[in-house]
Amino acid sequence: MKQTFRHAAAAILLALALSGCSGINALIKGGDPEKIYAKAIEYYEKEKWQRASTLFEGAQHYYEGTTREDSVSFFNARCKFKNREYDTASQLLDEFRRRYGRSAFIEDAEGMYALCFYHMAPGPTRDQTATTQAIMAINDFQAHYPESAQREAFEKISEELVRRLHDKAYINAYTYYKIGRYKSAIRALRNALKQFPASAHREEIMYLIVDSGYRLASNSVEAKQTDRYLEMLDASLSFREEFPESKHIKEVERMVEKARDYLARNKSDEEPLP
Repeated sequence: MKQTFRHAAAAILLALALSGCSGINALIKGGDPEKIYAKAIEYYEKEKWQRASTLFEGAQHYYEGTTREDSVSFFNARCKFKNREYDTASQLLDEFRRRYGRSAFIEDAEGMYALCFYHMAPGPTRDQTATTQAIMAINDFQAHYPESAQREAFEKISEELVRRLHDKAYINAYTYYKIGRYKSAIRALRNALKQFPASAHREEIMYLIVDSGYRLASNSVEAKQTDRYLEMLDASLSFREEFPESKHIKEVERMVEKARDYLARNKSDEEPLP
């Protein structure tokens, strides 16, 4: 009985959808731009974004060169945005801001353009090209509209996106450490610090530089061990100065002691150990 009811409900919904589509197509084929536009606005106000978009697209060519041209273009782009078609929306909004720089909708269009990249930006484990594009678009928006009501919201979004870049840099570097490629890990960790000195991962990154340096030295051929232990001790000094209360401090001190023991046994000059 329940299954029969579900089939019936699905059939009704499909019929309604098809009738709606046929009504929209008939309206567009009718060729009356005012009726098409009025119905598009009706669907737009009811937040039926797909139907509204279809009608705005059907009306668009009628209003080229008129005072309503930018309105139709903006409403259509916003329908795509609201329908989560961010790639298409970003293209439409980019075209809009290039063509209608004096439109009353230009600020909203540029704000949505930036938000499209924000919504397309993936998590920190994936490529962050869209994240960088989102940050650039948000920075452009804030520069153009410093008094915008959206400024505070965009600042929070920008901070979130920057943290995502920090996370990506840390994850990339940590991957080298995890698979035992300590030389590459040290290089990547230092690059992460140089690129994002205010990273929330700063303490962990600096600790991993020390740990990677110790592991690299311990597993090196004898000819390279002294130099690598010395480099590790330099990194440990920076870490201990910046994070004297770190949860890693005892482990760092253990590595420092072992490194000094090795250097003391193999000392070849009179320079004091770090």
